[in-house]
Amino acid sequence: MALPQSSRQARIGERLIEAGLAACGSLSIITTLGIVAVLLGETLAFFREVPLRDFLTGTEWTPLFERQRFGIWPLVAGTALTAGIAIAVALPSGLISAIYLSEFASARVRNILKPLLEILAGIPTVVYGYFALLFVTPLLQRVLPQLAGFNALSAGIVMGIMTIPMISSLSEDAMYAVPQGLREAAYALGSSQLQTAWKVVVPAAATGIIASILLAVSRAIGETMIVAIAAGQQPRLTANPMVPIETMTAYIVQISMGDTPTGTIEYKTIFAVGMTLFLGTLVINMISLWLRERARGRHA
Repeated sequence: MALPQSSRQARIGERLIEAGLAACGSLSIITTLGIVAVLLGETLAFFREVPLRDFLTGTEWTPLFERQRFGIWPLVAGTALTAGIAIAVALPSGLISAIYLSEFASARVRNILKPLLEILAGIPTVVYGYFALLFVTPLLQRVLPQLAGFNALSAGIVMGIMTIPMISSLSEDAMYAVPQGLREAAYALGSSQLQTAWKVVVPAAATGIIASILLAVSRAIGETMIVAIAAGQQPRLTANPMVPIETMTAYIVQISMGDTPTGTIEYKTIFAVGMTLFLGTLVINMISLWLRERARGRHA
């Protein structure tokens, strides 16, 4: 029996939608594979000239000097230092603000404060960079006279301020989605509003909170303009946040300015550093997936 005209049209429409979705998914996969292929090809060309052992064990990064050294650890240390400071600032501030907006603020206050908080995410990062260099650093130097003009501390603090909306907004959405019945059950057992928020709502929303934290970590690791402007461009293996450092992204910006000839060993370092950054982000995403699955199994 032949299908009605309307049913045939509906099926054709569904197939077109499925084809469009498949094309979008395939495009994202092809793009990712293309990026990996470019990074991998140029990185292998770099390691034909620089031993992998020197890259992974060296403690000096001076590819632009006459005495070239290609140890990646100074750039990794600078990236980890600024990202660690940023998360130390953003995590407590973002989580506390999320708990307040979700559990204590009225609907009117929530509708006002949440958009205002999210404005921080819309400010250009170059503005944050000059804010760190021209305002935060001089302010910190009043308390810490030994603080250098370019340093990891001010850059990390401002990066933390920038990433607060990521943790706050996503965590608040996750908490707001927790069923009201869990709160009412906690109140029935005699829990206060703060106890309910901290011991019931936060664990129940752990999956979303973990995702927001890992997103903020990835954002801090990949940040470019703030560290390029405020942290300096001196790669050094140190945990001292008061001295100039250089991150992986800042180095890529430095080399990509156009002064380095294409095909030279200095140019190829861009891809080696980029591959390191890519692998680091990949590891963070894998940890995020593992933590979310663990949290989902615990609170199912």
